[in-house]
Amino acid sequence: MPLSDDIKQKALQLGFDLVGITDASPVGDNHVECLKSWLAAGFAAGMGYMQRNLEKRLEPAKLLEGARSVIVVALSYKPPEFSSPPTAGPTGRVAHYAQYEDYHPFITKLLRDLAEFILGIAGPGLKFKICCDSAPVLERALAERAGLGFIGKNHMLINPELGPEIFLGELLTNLELVPGEPIENSCGDCNKCLNACPTGALRPDGYFDANKCISYLTIEHRGDIPENLATKIGDRLFGCDRCVLACPYQHRAAALANPLLKFHPERVMLDLNLVLGLNENDFKARFSGSPLHRTGLQRLKRNAAICLKNARRDVPR
Repeated sequence: MPLSDDIKQKALQLGFDLVGITDASPVGDNHVECLKSWLAAGFAAGMGYMQRNLEKRLEPAKLLEGARSVIVVALSYKPPEFSSPPTAGPTGRVAHYAQYEDYHPFITKLLRDLAEFILGIAGPGLKFKICCDSAPVLERALAERAGLGFIGKNHMLINPELGPEIFLGELLTNLELVPGEPIENSCGDCNKCLNACPTGALRPDGYFDANKCISYLTIEHRGDIPENLATKIGDRLFGCDRCVLACPYQHRAAALANPLLKFHPERVMLDLNLVLGLNENDFKARFSGSPLHRTGLQRLKRNAAICLKNARRDVPR
């Protein structure tokens, strides 16, 4: 069996749902122009880190000397069907990905196991670099080129079978492996994600404006959230899944999340008054190892206050 096939088979055995391979050449001109014009328009909002290491983002080989291939893996995170128990007070929604433990160390460990497997075959001359939001990589562009899916109008990577709820990780290596083939973009005339976006962050011209995105505002943004956007947050305490949940591919996908990636049903909906009453020790004890912990207690309380205010004036969810 060719080495590329051995690697793919091992990745699936380790628990990944998809694996593909692409070369380490620069991303296509369309991605280069899109990223540069997106940054120039100020659509990155307060994510200043997107301006840094631009050459590395556009050319993955700059991340590892001698890199020739990129192994791209994907893991579904569509949660199981679950009904939150009723609570006495108003609640806030948590984005699907944050209902699990932090996926970064989980995927990093599996990628390290995969690298050890490859090392056992390829020998000591192997070089590799593991990336899981830890390096400036245009991971969706690489995943698309590796044949794992296509980038939809919601700017998510969409796999025709798994839908858009997939975590990505990359393993750069100096091995020359057989690359996959991209698949056709199948959004067609569908605009359901654009129509579902509460704030117009998904623009009709195809760009994504993070300044208006509820996920960005509730997770990344520091400081107050403008009132005209706060009212549109509704009950979204942490993140927003509207453009994902509107996708027809999401509806057809099965819930396949790796059982070793712990799901926390108690984080599906959070009691807003409980959040507002947390101190730092309580917050750490309750959310350590969760994506919610990274955003910090003060921002989570800011979001809870907005959700509570929206609930009191009956703002649509």
